[in-house]
Parts: sequence; structure tokens; C-alpha cells
Amino acid sequence: MEMDDYDDLKIILWLILFLVFGIVIITCKPAPREYIMTVNGPESPGKTGITLTHEHVLVDFIGADSTGYFRWNRDSVLEKIIPLLLKAKESGVRTFIDATPAYIGRDPQLLKTLSRTTGMNFITNTGYYGAVNNKYIPRSFYSMNHQELADLWIKEFNEGIEDTEIKPGFIKIGVNPADTLSGEHIKIITAAATAHLETGLVIASHTGPDKPALAQIEILKQMGADPSAFIWIHAQGGTLEGNMRAAKEGAWISLDNIRKRDSAEPGSHGTVEWYADRIIEMKRNGFLSKVLISHDSGWFDPAIPGGGTINGYTDIFDYFIPVLKAKKMTDDEIDQILVKNPQEAFKIKIRKL
Repeated sequence: MEMDDYDDLKIILWLILFLVFGIVIITCKPAPREYIMTVNGPESPGKTGITLTHEHVLVDFIGADSTGYFRWNRDSVLEKIIPLLLKAKESGVRTFIDATPAYIGRDPQLLKTLSRTTGMNFITNTGYYGAVNNKYIPRSFYSMNHQELADLWIKEFNEGIEDTEIKPGFIKIGVNPADTLSGEHIKIITAAATAHLETGLVIASHTGPDKPALAQIEILKQMGADPSAFIWIHAQGGTLEGNMRAAKEGAWISLDNIRKRDSAEPGSHGTVEWYADRIIEMKRNGFLSKVLISHDSGWFDPAIPGGGTINGYTDIFDYFIPVLKAKKMTDDEIDQILVKNPQEAFKIKIRKL
């Protein structure tokens, strides 16, 4: 072989090496330094846009020991939900956070299909839901300690949920709305704190009243987790004073179930006017940067033919935002609630005291 042939061969080998190296870089692109975990992988918080922080695609209420993917037909769910999601997208929604926990209808693969079809970001979760007297907790829970429980959730974050390779973007838990947390629910929030300190996943806890919310925050602090790792779901079930106390600690105040209710007396609890007044008070006291909002809508129920009545995802835009603007909230302040606060709350970030 001539020397020139060797030179040509070396050039060809180097070109192949560079090509392979380039492909590896493209296909193995590292997560952004700051990111939110979607069903499609890490996404920059700056690309999440308007975010609905507590919604549902489907929810199966049969109980932990009877539920499973066999309970619903994904094509039927897609047929009912996609038109509602596209309407939300027309309203500007870019990211949809699905709060359906494991054993109540969590379906990461369904969410990935919805993301591919609609072009929206979807975020799923890990964790156990202890509300409703532990109906949605599997039997295996009772034989585990809090570390073993946390290890299950940490594994889902590191390796993916089941065999999907889809990773959760937050920890969803639930407790009963009692003044005192049960032993089971203390174990759940302790496991959630442990998992947060390992993964940086924020903890979103179905709670309601003040006392269980503040009790969970105290447990987080005892575990060394900052309260900013905690989202108080259904904080509208608490008092304004309780909301402000938790926000002062650093917790996120999630005001859910914002929907137009024609039968309610204007301004009464649960109306868009009531929610607007709560947010105005949070703003007046310097806590607007800790507020999250959602419809808590969707709820395709596989036990009902056709999934039952499905609430849409646009009442916030059609009815609530006009009320906020009538109360002199600016576009920047509304952007704070719908864009900036969710970006910060759901950022993968270990929050230590």
C-alpha cells in the first residue's frame, strides 16, 4: 500500500470517528443545568411557559388493589381528552402537570402520547396518596419503613416508572384533612422528605386545612428539607392566615379547583371572585411569588361509560383572569402566577435548610 493510501485511510478513519463522536453528543445531550422533568425527559424551565400545575387526565377510584392499566382503553381516553387539551393550548398553555398518583390511574405512557399529539409538555409523578383513609395505598406499604418507601420513589426518578423509562417530575402524596397526622401519613411525608433530599423533586401534598399542612412542613424541617420543597395542594381549604404562615416559611400555596360555578352566590367560597380575593390578599402581604393555581380538572373515569363528564382546562383563562384584571392585577403579576412560579416550584433542585 502506498503512503498516500495510508494518509487517505487515516483521514477516512478520523472522519468516521468525528461522525460517531458527534452522534453520541447529540443523542446523549446532558440535562440543562436547571431543568424540569417531563415525560419526554429534562426540559429547561424557560421553555415551560404557561403551566397548569394540578390537573388530571384520568382518575380510577376503584382502589389500589383493584386498579391497573387494564381498567381503561387508552384510545377512548385520547378521544375525549385531546380536544380539551388543544383548547387549553389555544389559551396559551404550554405545560400540563398531571397530579394523578400511582394506584389511582397514573399512566405515564398515555401522557407521553398526549405530549406527542398536542405538542405540550406533560409531567407525571411518583409517591403514594394516603388521603381517603389509605384506599389508594398498596398493601406492601404497611411492611415498609420510610426509607424503603423513599427508595421506591428514588428508583422511579433514577430509572423510570416501571418499564417505560419515563421519569417523574415531582412527588405526589396525600393526607387526610384531620388535625393530627396518622402514623401512616407521617411515614409518607417522611419518605417524601427523604426522597426529595436525594432527587430534588418537589413534594405536592393533597392536604386542605391548615393543621395537616403546617404539620407536614414541620416534619420536612425536622428532616432537614426546606419548606420550599413543599406544595400545599388545596390550600383554598385553609385560612388566609394559614396560607400566609406557610408561604412565609417558604412553602408553595396551591389554590386549586378554580372553575366557573354558575349556581354559586357571587363572591362565596369557591367562586372565581373568592379565589381572586384570596390571591389579592396574598399579593398585598407580599406572597404572590408563592402562589400556584389550577382547575383540578379532567377526571376521565374508567368506571363510567365514555369516561363520564370531563371538565375542561380553560376556565382560568375564560373567566378567572378577567376577574383578576378587573381587580387591577397586571399582566406581569398574572405571568408570575402562571409562568414564573411553576418554573421555580417544579425545578429539580434539592432544597435544604
